[in-house]
Amino acid sequence: MTSFEDKTVLVTGGASGIGFLLGKKALLKGAKQLVMWDINEDALIAAASSLVGKGFSISTNVVDVSDAEQVQKSAEEVISEVGKVDILFNNAGIIVGKAFHEHSMEDINRTMDINTKGLMYVAHAFLPGMMDTNSGNVINITSAAGLTPNPGMTVYAASKWAAVGWAESLRLELQKTHTGIKFLNVMPSYIDTGMFDGVKTPMLTPLLDPDVITSKIIRSVEKEKIHLKTPFMVKTTLFFRGILPTRVYDFIAGRVFKVYDSMETFKGRTNE
Repeated sequence: MTSFEDKTVLVTGGASGIGFLLGKKALLKGAKQLVMWDINEDALIAAASSLVGKGFSISTNVVDVSDAEQVQKSAEEVISEVGKVDILFNNAGIIVGKAFHEHSMEDINRTMDINTKGLMYVAHAFLPGMMDTNSGNVINITSAAGLTPNPGMTVYAASKWAAVGWAESLRLELQKTHTGIKFLNVMPSYIDTGMFDGVKTPMLTPLLDPDVITSKIIRSVEKEKIHLKTPFMVKTTLFFRGILPTRVYDFIAGRVFKVYDSMETFKGRTNE
């Protein structure tokens, strides 16, 4: 079992959404220090202030996780000021919900850089400290979009497929040499945080409540689970994609469960 008691926790994308909730719940579980990273300075200040006002120990860094040099510099500052990060929530992510041909080159690069490279940059900065002590937890918030194709999120899906492959490979790699470091790959469907505002949820796949999913993530960390796929239908995705002919799977996913229609009314956050 993993305990949050007296641990230093870092959350990327920590100023809002599930990132903020994960940080707050880690503190309520007894974490001694929460390090919040976010690209939005105003939101970061407001979020940190709300937690400091409740007596928690908080430090913040304005960080664009797609910038490797910025990540490394900020990580060095964190390690110098608060020491080793015990529990890392690799959470920051974005989505551009439109047809592939409507993406700009900036849309493509930004999505891949944040959702895929950002996870790698942050983990690369903090893993050495965990490896030195053979202890720590890395929680990668990937997505159910990393398990199945979906029109309207081509680049987002690509970034998450890559993220899932990297996270799984890293877990296996470290299992050979550093069994004390635990990895959790979180693959949820749509979460009701505003990021996916306007989506039409597929059949039997409800919009996830942020409070509920973050509590599940915290429990999964404590229980040292390897995967968290939610809701239940996400757990069946790879099985059915593996056994069904592609056209049959596409018919079931697209026509029956309406997965492929889910992004047709997507709006997303108005400030993204």
